[in-house]
Amino acid sequence: MALAFTSSTAIHEQSKVSQLGKFQLLDQHKISSKLLNFSTRRCAVKALYAEPKRNESMVPSAATIVAPEVEEKVLEAEDYEKLAKDLENASPLEIMDNALDRFGDDIAIAFSGAEDVALIEYAHLTGRPFRVFSLDTGRLNPETYQLFDAVEKHYGIRIEYMFPDAVEVQALVRSKGLFSFYEDGHQECCRVRKVRPLRRALKGLRAWITGQRKDQSPGTRSEVPVVQLDPAFEGLDGGSGSLVKWNPVANVNGKDIWNFLRAMNVPVNALHSKGYVSIGCEPCTRPVLPGQHEREGRWWWEDAKAKECGLHKGNIKDESVNGNGNGNGVVQANGSANVADIFDTKDIVTLSRPGVENLLKLEDRREPWLVVLYAPWCRFCQAMEGSYVELAEKLGGSGVKVGKFRADGEQKTFAQQELQLGSFPTILFFPKHSSQPIKYPSEKRDVDSLLAFVNALR
Repeated sequence: MALAFTSSTAIHEQSKVSQLGKFQLLDQHKISSKLLNFSTRRCAVKALYAEPKRNESMVPSAATIVAPEVEEKVLEAEDYEKLAKDLENASPLEIMDNALDRFGDDIAIAFSGAEDVALIEYAHLTGRPFRVFSLDTGRLNPETYQLFDAVEKHYGIRIEYMFPDAVEVQALVRSKGLFSFYEDGHQECCRVRKVRPLRRALKGLRAWITGQRKDQSPGTRSEVPVVQLDPAFEGLDGGSGSLVKWNPVANVNGKDIWNFLRAMNVPVNALHSKGYVSIGCEPCTRPVLPGQHEREGRWWWEDAKAKECGLHKGNIKDESVNGNGNGNGVVQANGSANVADIFDTKDIVTLSRPGVENLLKLEDRREPWLVVLYAPWCRFCQAMEGSYVELAEKLGGSGVKVGKFRADGEQKTFAQQELQLGSFPTILFFPKHSSQPIKYPSEKRDVDSLLAFVNALR
């Protein structure tokens, strides 16, 4: 959304265009000397909605100050891969400064109310004007709204809020209820409440800034570059490649982000002190336990590979047509992957589909069984491998059989329908005198917790 300044000779022509939005000036000590010198010139703000094609662009109120005319700097599409390599070892502050310098008022920070406050702090430290927008889904935690207010006051800005279409929300709730996402997946609700409002917002921009990090989400963000052509959304000019996506903290560890936030003494979401790490909508977010990955608190009832809401769906790799695998762990069309197997030890029995079906049929077993339903590409399954192997060793000779069943790919539907599979890993206990397996309900997957579960049932 471009803000241009004209000299006094052009004011007469610009007076015909309605002025939209109010712009708040930062304190003078926050403004660079260059901007202070510029403020003595007579100038006018060009109306943002002068062209009909921009009717769906974001609200015009800038989040900081009226900026001088920014010289348009355009890179060819193929240059962004090189730019990403050039900035690979740059600091977040340098990357942020580069982004704001290139795009001026045509770029905005996407603020989710969590660690994204670090982006705002970096933008503030550059001394450049910057804009911030956020998606208000109508289902955020009260603490998130309180953070929005605290951030606005701390930085002297106005966040540009984007809201879902009321008619679409009404239709979804009336037809499926308030919590349909627990039953049929979160994608539909996220599409209405988040993705479509974001799409409207981005149509008024040429670039946006996100808080994505490589260590943030298993399987989806490990290759996030510091800058890229957005693979999923269109910008102001429309068409593929019309929007640039900046990820200044892509290479930063989550612990370092928090060290930065504490050092700068900036507002943070009160939910963080209650065990929340990755924060989204209230019904779909919960605290994580020590040792759990931060994204396990998001859509916990679904597979690890689905831990995206659609805002960054370009992170999810295209599935192979033939499902043969390519040797790098990318999920294939049948849900499997060409990766090394896990839980591979003499103390753990590998169960086939007939073997599991036989377990389900038996009403009087000779010994109880503990079985993990897993996918070898799943980071959460990989994380619990050591605990499960140690548990199998401890249960050796106890009369409890320990097994594993690979439940992705062609077996996934069967596991969902017959074995209570909700997400990977799912752990089941088959008692001696019951045909119905008992699902381990906890997210704690350490040896002691799993052993307590087994001892309580055998």
